[in-house]
Amino acid sequence: MSALGWVLPAQGPVIPDFGGGACPSDAAFCWAWVTQNWGPELAPRLVEHIYITLIAVLVGLVISLVAASIAYRLRWFERGFLAFSTVLYTIPALAFFLFFVPITGLSLTTVEIGLIGYTFLLLFRNALAGLRSVPTEALAAAAGMGMTDREIFLRINLPLAVPSIMAGARIATVTVISLATIAADVTPLGLGEPIFTALHTVFRTELITAGALAILLALVADALLVLLQRAATPWIRARVRT
Repeated sequence: MSALGWVLPAQGPVIPDFGGGACPSDAAFCWAWVTQNWGPELAPRLVEHIYITLIAVLVGLVISLVAASIAYRLRWFERGFLAFSTVLYTIPALAFFLFFVPITGLSLTTVEIGLIGYTFLLLFRNALAGLRSVPTEALAAAAGMGMTDREIFLRINLPLAVPSIMAGARIATVTVISLATIAADVTPLGLGEPIFTALHTVFRTELITAGALAILLALVADALLVLLQRAATPWIRARVRT
């Protein structure tokens, strides 16, 4: 056998078969591949995507609420945090992630730092707008009842700011879900991993399925947040009925 025989396959080139024989590589979409790979590949990636999104939105929400409560009283802090969050929001996503790689490595921490940074502008502005939208008559009535500043903030300002806060949370959640797919270029987690894999292998079924799952996740998350807002603001429904 010649030396070339050790390099080239004896029966011609190997064409990848993405479905274990069930799916031709040139198929527009192969449902058999989806059912075969749901348990070992797609479902775990979907769970990872939800996990990544929850961490980013919840941490970003806590930090933004604290910042908004400080800015509610200190105008100079509002200008500083708003400028800071605006700068973070304008940085391209992939560049933002890669900036932290030398510090935190190719890890989930790197991804979360970037995603949390993107939530600040959306959550902070909406939270602060909600806190400042409370009618002065309500604040004066609460003060007249003998409430302290802290009680007024917790029992008047914060509950009445919930619709604005939830509006920001909805936008931030959908934004994080989309940006988390890009983060898979840094570390192979979430639905971005099968999307990038499909782009490299030119396998349309995997690309369409992973992309559709990301879109569906964003729609479901937004719907759940709407229901959560309705549950947290029963007085709005009562006002509408009357």
